[in-house]
Amino acid sequence: MPASKNTPHRKPAAGKAAVRKTVKSSRPAKPVKRSRRKGIVARLRKKIPGWPMWIGALLVLLVCWLLFRWIMSANERPDVQSAVDYAVRGIDVSHYQGIIDWEQLRNSATIAGHPLSFVFVKATEGGDVVDPRFAQNFQEARKYGILRGAYHFYRTSSPAKQQAELFISHVQLEEGDLPPVLDVEVKPEGISSEDFRQGILEWLARVEEHYGVKPVLYTYHSFRLQYMNDPVFNLYPYWIAHYYVDSVRYSGKWAFWQYSDRGELPGIKGQVDLDIFNGSYEDLQRMAIAF
Repeated sequence: MPASKNTPHRKPAAGKAAVRKTVKSSRPAKPVKRSRRKGIVARLRKKIPGWPMWIGALLVLLVCWLLFRWIMSANERPDVQSAVDYAVRGIDVSHYQGIIDWEQLRNSATIAGHPLSFVFVKATEGGDVVDPRFAQNFQEARKYGILRGAYHFYRTSSPAKQQAELFISHVQLEEGDLPPVLDVEVKPEGISSEDFRQGILEWLARVEEHYGVKPVLYTYHSFRLQYMNDPVFNLYPYWIAHYYVDSVRYSGKWAFWQYSDRGELPGIKGQVDLDIFNGSYEDLQRMAIAF
């Protein structure tokens, strides 16, 4: 029923919900918990002011240390020398050079200002191939007083013994000639790496037995690391093929370095391989065969 006009106005009493709301709002607010991780970072920032500067300094020290190690490792390689540091120069030839004018070659050819001191002539290849210019080139080299040697191009398609006998039957080395050379640069196909290495060793052993001198082993450095990475091959003088570089970066011993396949010399039409001997001319002569 509606209230009378004479009835005094009264404020409604607060309900339980309002009381609860008032009581709740009067309580102190609970502190917000910060993560443990953020707290640690904040404390570190207070204890180590300018932490980005310290990180930058550590990075600079790391770069300096790596640069120092690189310089020291380069200095530890004893065989890093420029091509201009060697005086004993030579070439290797085959029928690809055609007919060579050996007289002009002997009298006029110089390599980087040095006289032509030695030549290796291709003799045989695989189990049945004889270089058609071998006999003439080999004879002419000795006629004009150039230290000479002969090499065999190894192929996996023929037995190693057959290849060794082919070389022996066509190469008559004389006193003063350089040791025979085995040219290995064709990767093994159809045989295991172990059989490949055994075949090479069989050729080397048979040829050494016949001539009484250790043959020279020719190959590219990367090829040797991949297929002939065995200490037994260190027993043979190494002829490293590495083109278009100004120095040999090889930690082991080496006897010859084929540093270019684009040489141009009087007496030879076209281009020819250029080689260096790692020693004096007297050292090269001592390396020659002595019966």
